[in-house]
Amino acid sequence: MRIGIVGFGLRASLWKQVHKPGQGSAVVMVCDVSERGRADAAAKIPGAVITSDLNELLAAGLDAVLVLTPDNRHAEVAVQTLKAGIPTFCEKPLDVTLEAADAILSTAFETGTRLYVGHNMRHMPVVVQMRELIQSGTIGEVKAVWCRHFVGNGGDYYFKDWHAERANTTSLLLQKGAHDIDVIHWLAGGYTKRVSAIGDLAVYGDVTSRRDNTDRRMGDWFSLENWPPAEQTDLNPIIDVEDISMMQMVLDNGALASYQQCHFTPDYWRNYTVIGTKGRIENFGDGPGDVIKVWNTRSQNGYVAPDMEVEIRDGDGGHGGADPLLIAEFLRFARDGGATETSPIAARASVAAGVLATQSLRSDGGALTVPELPAELVAYFNAGQPAR
Repeated sequence: MRIGIVGFGLRASLWKQVHKPGQGSAVVMVCDVSERGRADAAAKIPGAVITSDLNELLAAGLDAVLVLTPDNRHAEVAVQTLKAGIPTFCEKPLDVTLEAADAILSTAFETGTRLYVGHNMRHMPVVVQMRELIQSGTIGEVKAVWCRHFVGNGGDYYFKDWHAERANTTSLLLQKGAHDIDVIHWLAGGYTKRVSAIGDLAVYGDVTSRRDNTDRRMGDWFSLENWPPAEQTDLNPIIDVEDISMMQMVLDNGALASYQQCHFTPDYWRNYTVIGTKGRIENFGDGPGDVIKVWNTRSQNGYVAPDMEVEIRDGDGGHGGADPLLIAEFLRFARDGGATETSPIAARASVAAGVLATQSLRSDGGALTVPELPAELVAYFNAGQPAR
């Protein structure tokens, strides 16, 4: 398969999972509007054609393409690759507005071109194993999901570049939270229909050390010594996104969920608690060797040992082995079609929840209703995007 990549920046490492000449796929073209992105691509994939012209890529007869641009350009590019008939991998989130996300889905539906969204956490061991426990009936019917996201690297990851600006991300509740909102939906078996939220720029807005970092990459400034948060340096000149957010969701199957995100904690991990009619599960750590604990027995003496512990598996490649599985599934889908663990409908649902939650927290925190997709689009994507 002849694969193209648009955008060779933060998620460019996926090229390693795609470029396997002699094993079924190779990156033959990279398109990036930045000189540095093109230089990086040329150094890493010497045999690929490097261009700044998207039209050149669209006309190259590719078998598939990965759209890895900054989030607010996903629709701008993906709509064109889909119209060109190229099976398209779009990095999560679909885009930073609901209108742009819906434009991608509508174009995929109208053209019949296969669309895949890069929600790699659906392949992460901690999430897969928690879902396996739920699907097996271990805790009964899911009634509540709580997620606490401790973003210990938030200052370095999100407040020194384009992520810090609403114009590029809408909010970090959407940009960073799209993963977790999708996981909440997947574990609970439903999508958000009503959402409310609160949030604040509580710490980083008061930091006066600012710098235009467009000449640098994260590796140039990242350090665990950048602590405490209020003493960070060289933050983005514009910071108008929240560094702490909390949202509550009512799902269409009646389950309730909450998501909390903080970018100035010292630790960096996600904690999911899922409560059902017969027990609950909770992960303690989210990497290989950490554990998922299961409680099925009633008690009244405070914390008690779980009835079962499940060790989180390991895997080769990024995100606990999720990235190789993600790309393998996309390439198979682009070539042959069929069912996938990821879902464009689910990807849109996470964007919708994040966008509406942002609107809520920036107003009075009231509940907002998520607009529904046209029934024909839902049916098409739920059927696995059958040939049209």
